[in-house]
Amino acid sequence: MIETRQLSVAVGPVSILEQVDLQATPGAVIGVVGHNGAGKTTLMRTLVGALPASSGQVLLDGHDVTAWPTRQRVQLGIGYMPEDRRLVPELTVRANIELPLEVARLAPAERTRRIDGVLQMIPELVPLIQRRGNQLSGGQQKLAALARAICQGQRLLLLDEPFEGVAPALVERLATVLRALRRQGPTIVVTDSEGANLQGLCDLRFAIERGRVRPDHLVHHNEETLP
Repeated sequence: MIETRQLSVAVGPVSILEQVDLQATPGAVIGVVGHNGAGKTTLMRTLVGALPASSGQVLLDGHDVTAWPTRQRVQLGIGYMPEDRRLVPELTVRANIELPLEVARLAPAERTRRIDGVLQMIPELVPLIQRRGNQLSGGQQKLAALARAICQGQRLLLLDEPFEGVAPALVERLATVLRALRRQGPTIVVTDSEGANLQGLCDLRFAIERGRVRPDHLVHHNEETLP
């Protein structure tokens, strides 16, 4: 379970997040909706440890990880897909996917098992697996970045604007992958600018505006809508 308690973040004198309270139980999908500049990316980067909290707490399964660096949080099974994808351009798709698994010091056999599993979930990457990151289209980079996050995010998956700037067909493909993930158990936190792309995906949705978060609405699962 991921939880924040009165989480605030400031960059210099500028307050970005103010007293954010979130709670996501294991297996839940949490949506965070807000316009550009509302604080979505700051929230995600703080959860993964890339930005320090000014005050408040970040807890994972009841353990206070507020002061933990990104490397230590990744070792707990947190996967992060940043908005700009951040693939290493010179590395192959496989090497990009495997990179956080190496950082987490997983055994080679476990790394292979996870990569094989994500390629079954996203088979479009199989013919691209030996291409370098800079040889991929924008949509292909999105899929590779999602695969990388899934491989590492066995407990918590943080997806920052995964639907931003992609064609409608890819939006639906990404949504299909997220629906499949929802059955597998990791907690998922996903951000979106408008919220329409989160329809049918979330258990609970929050709105974020000027660094403040409030509950938006509860979304009840309708299993008949799942593919």
